[in-house]
Amino acid sequence: MTKGNGEDPKSGSRMERFQQGVRKRTLLAKKKVQSITKDDVKSYLLRNAFVLFTVVAVILGVILGFSLRSYKMSYREVKYFSFPGELLMRMLQMLVLPLIVSSLVTGIAALDSKASGKMGVRAVVYYMSTTIIAVLIGIIIVVIIHPGKGTKENMHREGKIVQVTAADAFLDLIRNMFPPNLVEACFKQFKTNYEKRMFKVDIPPNDTSTVASIINNVSEAMETLTQMKEEMVPVPGSVNGVNALGLVVFSISFGLVIGSMKEQGQALKDFFDSLNEAIMRLVALIMWYAPLGILFLIAGKIVEMEDMGVIGGQLAMYTVTVIIGLLIHAVIVLPLLYFLITRKNPWVFIGGLIQALVTALGTSSSSATLPVTFKCLEEINGVDKRVTRFVLPVGATINMDGTALYEALAAIFIAQVNNFDLNFGQIITISITATAASIGAAGIPQAGLVTMVIVLTSVGLPTDDITLIIAVDWFLDRLRTTTNVLGDSIGAGIVEHLSRHELKNRDAEMGLKTPAQLLLLSSRDSMGRKTSVTEVSRV
Repeated sequence: MTKGNGEDPKSGSRMERFQQGVRKRTLLAKKKVQSITKDDVKSYLLRNAFVLFTVVAVILGVILGFSLRSYKMSYREVKYFSFPGELLMRMLQMLVLPLIVSSLVTGIAALDSKASGKMGVRAVVYYMSTTIIAVLIGIIIVVIIHPGKGTKENMHREGKIVQVTAADAFLDLIRNMFPPNLVEACFKQFKTNYEKRMFKVDIPPNDTSTVASIINNVSEAMETLTQMKEEMVPVPGSVNGVNALGLVVFSISFGLVIGSMKEQGQALKDFFDSLNEAIMRLVALIMWYAPLGILFLIAGKIVEMEDMGVIGGQLAMYTVTVIIGLLIHAVIVLPLLYFLITRKNPWVFIGGLIQALVTALGTSSSSATLPVTFKCLEEINGVDKRVTRFVLPVGATINMDGTALYEALAAIFIAQVNNFDLNFGQIITISITATAASIGAAGIPQAGLVTMVIVLTSVGLPTDDITLIIAVDWFLDRLRTTTNVLGDSIGAGIVEHLSRHELKNRDAEMGLKTPAQLLLLSSRDSMGRKTSVTEVSRV
């Protein structure tokens, strides 16, 4: 049946219900706004003091940086000026090593092997999916916008590029997964170096020519029989920096073993749990200093950067293209993925991550941001510690969405400025190598430039042309690091949602059946002291 005007009564009732719902929500919002008091505003400002201070620090850093550029400070003066920011980087990096080890060991040990296996599979599937999506976005955007139109003759070059072969880079990745010395892995990574060596190459002798040459000249005969050949050979080497990948592999293995030891491993569980708690308390102290450090990091980098005049039309278009690609991935793809899987509002979740994202923007290092990311996810967004302790350290090491997008986009941009037409097979090669190379990119500033060599080599593009994009890389590196941290954090939220049944079953086994019981356990017991979850798990 339909109405006289041809409308479906069902659709009419749906529209009425929708309008009523909108009116109700509007009235509720109006009442909430009217009921806000000065105390509510004060409590909100106190709760979000860290976030507000950090955001203000970024704005002041940008203003201060551009204000001081006119003074033409020397390199020494810039370094002195940036010293408070350098201190923040050192503080955060100091905590990364014990935080990765303690969080992974406690996170894995708190789960049985079956639950941790399922969580690991979900995390890896998420990492690979988002990285592939990021690469595809980068390729599509750079092909559509085509920022490399023209020639590279008038483009500014900056810096030098260290050559590396794709095979050696991937072998180094595997070598770093299994460090021969755990102590050395805390401050060094394996890296293949190259050196020139002379080799003696034997040439098959020709009887007639050799006999004739011996008769004529003995020395000439020796030169004919042997020839020296110069060749670049790979030799073992190392670079300074925490071998995060090796420590992650060791910590996961160690956590699985401790978890399987049951009561025997309880002492080690308690030790790493206490270590993790102590590190998080140190993070809480450092966060008070973070806004000041971020202010000077950003201001110092703006003062230090080259004259803006070197950024020509092509490089400006390249910068805009990268920003558009990162925005699509961070503002559309990742929130949409979170909503589709969890059916929760992604912006509320992202709102709790603001301080971690701003810290990533300031430090340009996903590893250095890790302590702040832990605090935001666990204390503000309430993500289960067993999930964050597993997902975040692994994600900060291998999940690099922003880096993968940037590498694929930059490789095609370099092909465009060289008027090099890439076929479909070469674009597929770029997408595969960019995905793989991003896994090997350490969570340190500008590590993507090193792995970019692998991507360019895979399709025969000149690696020296990376110097064309170095002028703007310091800025884009901050944006892709922020995207990486957002991807890791949303991954933790998604993995927690997908693993909720395993976590509930584990809680039931340990005697923790409901959230109310968890709150009760953290309150003071009859002895007047706090009872930890670890203590109850032993009951």
